[in-house]
Amino acid sequence: MIVWRRWVFPLLLVVIFGLCAAALVKLAFFADTAEAVVGPDAGITDPVLAVERGSVVNALTLSGNIARDEAFPLRGEINGTVTDVHVADGAAVAAGQLLFTVKQDYPEKSVEILAPEAGDLSEIALVKGQSLTVGAEVATLTPARYHLLATVEPVQLYRLVGAPTDATVTITGGPAPFGCTGVRVQVSTEGTASVRCSIPTDQVVFAGLPAQMDLALGQVDDALVVPITAVQGGSGTGNVWVDAGDGSVAVERAVTLGVNDGAMVEVVEGLEEGEMIRQFVPGFLAPVEEFCYEVAPGVEQCESGTSW
Repeated sequence: MIVWRRWVFPLLLVVIFGLCAAALVKLAFFADTAEAVVGPDAGITDPVLAVERGSVVNALTLSGNIARDEAFPLRGEINGTVTDVHVADGAAVAAGQLLFTVKQDYPEKSVEILAPEAGDLSEIALVKGQSLTVGAEVATLTPARYHLLATVEPVQLYRLVGAPTDATVTITGGPAPFGCTGVRVQVSTEGTASVRCSIPTDQVVFAGLPAQMDLALGQVDDALVVPITAVQGGSGTGNVWVDAGDGSVAVERAVTLGVNDGAMVEVVEGLEEGEMIRQFVPGFLAPVEEFCYEVAPGVEQCESGTSW
């Protein structure tokens, strides 16, 4: 009995613990690979979706600032001699206000030069007794007109094709939203894009105020719509890949596009309701999403993966 207690039982315990340790090592470092073998028929399946009917609202909100319209030169329209200067440099003038009186050479008569619109007059280039010739700059007028200039990402320019000429302006801390007119897109030589519209003359504004421009670019209801990720192209025409669902290669098909809201686009021609198409254009990188979860109190771990 002493032999069993002193030698046999301890040896049995050592053997049992050794087997358990070996099993744990195998599970940790030498997992069974038989289940991990991927069959020859396995592969990544591109997600597909059915063409459905829906609504698309193409509305664009841009941020910008109120600015005063650009100054322009006033030029002489007759040949003659200045007999009177009626305003001082830097004066605020009203539309139609008398600026200069000129004695025309031929036919000889006095001609009054009036302000074409309200604004601030500067850089007056005339004095009494000076000769005036046609086309000569007589002063600079900064009009009492304002506009909203909002920046736009170049990628959004196609959405502005055929944009309406009216927009809605909201000034931070200002009056109720109001309309502006003459909406137009400007692209500088450096490639910077902006959208501009004219502020109504009866609206009190100040240069430098931050403001928002809302553009209603179009809306369709009960139309065939697909995600823009499924379309190669985004304005006017594009291509989609129709999937027959039988394992065959998806077929590229040309489509005509309509209203685009940046996420969904209207298909005017080229697809039928219920047809299956690839959700992503071949070669398109599916969007990556980050998933975070708490692994310990106050400790968070994040992992990335595609959204499908």
